[in-house]
Amino acid sequence: MADLRWVDHAGWLLDPALDGWLPGDGVADTTVADWQALLDLVVERGWERTFVVGCFEMALPPAEEVLSWPDGPARPVLSVNPGPGVGAVFRFRRAGRIDLDVNVEQLGGQEGLDVLCGFLAAVGRRLNRAVPTPVEGGGPFLGYDLEADRVRVLWTPPEGVTPPR
Repeated sequence: MADLRWVDHAGWLLDPALDGWLPGDGVADTTVADWQALLDLVVERGWERTFVVGCFEMALPPAEEVLSWPDGPARPVLSVNPGPGVGAVFRFRRAGRIDLDVNVEQLGGQEGLDVLCGFLAAVGRRLNRAVPTPVEGGGPFLGYDLEADRVRVLWTPPEGVTPPR
């Protein structure tokens, strides 16, 4: 059974016309070992990936190496496509936070939403942490809930407000 149903969320939460990205707040309090666990997951799952520094595509190096590089204008970025219609971008800014943005522009239906939920859950399970993907302004967002072990909408509407359908 799907974590979320497309018909319940497509028009108001996953509308690419409103915002084609779910910008991640990041997974906080991480270590180099957490980053390496994430990279290992990407490789183990065989997800399509591109590792870019500036305008140069490179082979994916170990997390310790990437995170030891000096700060500069060309920070490393790992783009991952775990399945049709789903793209995620990890930005290597510091060891203590895994920054993640998710592209929802091409989800297109239940299949894409299932891939997204599976991806967020796989990352959360591997890191043993919640994986939030909030939108700017504190509105509704999706995320992997570690306690519930599933992806769900992580937003409580103000009293008297119901999400649009």
